[in-house]
Amino acid sequence: MLRDRLTDGLYQLGWSAVKKLPEPAAARLGRRIADTVWKRRGKGVLRLESNLARVVPDASPERLAELSRAGMRSYMRYWMESFRLPAWDEERARSSFDPKDVHHLTDGLASGRGVILALPHLANWDVAGVWVTRALGIPFTTVAERLKPDSLYDRFVAYRESLGMEVLPHTGGSAFGTLARRLRDGGLVCLVADRDLSSSGVEVDFFGATARMPAGPALLAQQTGALLLPVTLWYDGTPVIQGRVHPAVEVPASGTRAERTAAMTQALADVFAGGIAEHPEDWHMLQRLWLADLEERPA
Repeated sequence: MLRDRLTDGLYQLGWSAVKKLPEPAAARLGRRIADTVWKRRGKGVLRLESNLARVVPDASPERLAELSRAGMRSYMRYWMESFRLPAWDEERARSSFDPKDVHHLTDGLASGRGVILALPHLANWDVAGVWVTRALGIPFTTVAERLKPDSLYDRFVAYRESLGMEVLPHTGGSAFGTLARRLRDGGLVCLVADRDLSSSGVEVDFFGATARMPAGPALLAQQTGALLLPVTLWYDGTPVIQGRVHPAVEVPASGTRAERTAAMTQALADVFAGGIAEHPEDWHMLQRLWLADLEERPA
């Protein structure tokens, strides 16, 4: 399809051109694009604003508009950084991220247990991943959603693999088994885990309404004995991304597997909600998430 070819071509242009720009010029370009898109009030911007209204329910229309504009700037910063990541030298990669309480990760791996890092769509998880591979020297495995066209998905996989990540396709049925093997071998798995619209998603209370989040992180922790560590990220107005590795979500001592999975996924959702509430402008959720919003779709 022409639209698919155009989408792939735009991403190719981003990766080939933006990474050659000086960093201040790339940042200015990102802000300019974000402001232009925000002013057009397209579907993505309106959905972001609707999602933010749930996160900040007492915000005035003016405050929501400010948050959505800041949110689009944060979102475009993600893309500008991601396009430029392959060109970063070792020092830039190592100094790009300042995580708090990273001992939860390093101690867990040192104990011989596998570790699952579960993140929401906050700030730039790719930069955090590069820091893990470069600064800590720890390889990890992740999962990528299949994008259309296939050439765009292949481009994303090649991009992330060039950064030192092992990337598995979300579809196809083999990802869970491979992740479990990596964890049983004492490895690290990183999963973005704040949105799941499949029938296997776990219903959670999220900012006072029902949403679905993936069961995978909780199931992997139960099946392999790996630690499940929530991570939240945010921008603070500097080139360095901030983050926090939170204490492990424990496997409940009793209950059925479904009950344990539900409790663990709710615990993840609660940590995610805390991080998003503190930095709502850095939550890049431009899609429908809550079940009530999904039900609004026309038949």
